[in-house]
Amino acid sequence: MPDSPAQTVSAIPPLAEIESARMIVARAAQETPLESSRFLAEVLGSEVLMKLENLQRTGSYKIRGAYYRMSRLSDEEKARGVVAASAGNHAQGVAFAARELGIKATIFMPLGVALPKLQATRDYGADVLLRGHTVEEPLRAAAEYAASTGAVLIPPFDHPDVIVGQGTLGLEIFDQADNIDTIIVPIGGGGLISGVASAAKQRAAAEGRSIRIIGVQAANAAAYPPSLEAGAATEIRTTATIADGIAVAKPGLLNFEIIRELVDQIVTVTEADIARAILVLLERAKLVVEPAGAVGVAAILAGQITNTGKTVVILSGGNIDPLLMQRVISHGLAASDRYLKLKIMLPDRPGQLARTAEIVAEANANVIEVLHTRHGGGMQLSEVELELSVETRGPEHRAEVIAKLRDAGYAARISVD
Repeated sequence: MPDSPAQTVSAIPPLAEIESARMIVARAAQETPLESSRFLAEVLGSEVLMKLENLQRTGSYKIRGAYYRMSRLSDEEKARGVVAASAGNHAQGVAFAARELGIKATIFMPLGVALPKLQATRDYGADVLLRGHTVEEPLRAAAEYAASTGAVLIPPFDHPDVIVGQGTLGLEIFDQADNIDTIIVPIGGGGLISGVASAAKQRAAAEGRSIRIIGVQAANAAAYPPSLEAGAATEIRTTATIADGIAVAKPGLLNFEIIRELVDQIVTVTEADIARAILVLLERAKLVVEPAGAVGVAAILAGQITNTGKTVVILSGGNIDPLLMQRVISHGLAASDRYLKLKIMLPDRPGQLARTAEIVAEANANVIEVLHTRHGGGMQLSEVELELSVETRGPEHRAEVIAKLRDAGYAARISVD
């Protein structure tokens, strides 16, 4: 006899349950747009539609699972209140859902949480308590709080009700577009993709056809590939990623079983891929999307997705700290060969700085920052080091700028720091 439901196919929620949940979730979550992208279609070679959960209430899909889970609490459980731990989107989803349902919410967040996320969670009416510098510490604090007060712990992904709530997104996609062949979904713990895959695979089967589900993880926090290879949810050591919303070290147990059964492929994307995707979404689609929400687009741009027909890519959230956005745009420009940092050793005499700027201008590039110093390791007394930050139009223009400087006798080298 199985040790837990996570070890059986019954972990997949029935389509009827997801359809029933949709009416409940609609009390809090809005139906977000499904918009086409000509640019992504040109890259992939088939029609691409973007599901804009970055425009959802609270800025992400998380409201769906949080609201459905909390709507199913008994009156006695609601009276005890709820508690959660999160660095961002789950916190806002729980806080908003609690306000709508008249439930007291306590949210534990790490000390370094972005101020916009902290303020939004408080504005939705939750009591926010800051603990530790990583997500693990707030998680422990929330579990201890639940044990000592009786508050109901609302998990971010590893719960049947949360999975069902997220699955309502899959139903929306089917109702908004016909003949979808592929859905691309960001993966952290796996709540969103397990819900969407459950809804989409069953709806497609009911229509007598198949559908392909592809998950995307940040390469620096990709727990699913090794877990699937091992045949069990496996904890990994993550490294820093701008996609903090999907930086989960171990798959959810229920989520893992559903994903192993229903998801066709999982790919990973680099930090540069993600930054480039955010920039593309800003420039081409006029959309603000957080790093975790942009990984599906990153996978398309990086050539990780094979064209198998009409494709939907889920933009799962839009909550990005403006300071992070500033850094991401810089990285995105660099990843697209449109931002170039050069170091040039110059003779220490008048006119050299002006001459290099003139050469860059003649190449129709734009100098956006200059650092000029006489102090540095390995420099001669008669030398100065010039660091130029230059905006270019792409790889060919970038090469042209460097070539013009070198033709003029300046030993320009690309700085990668």
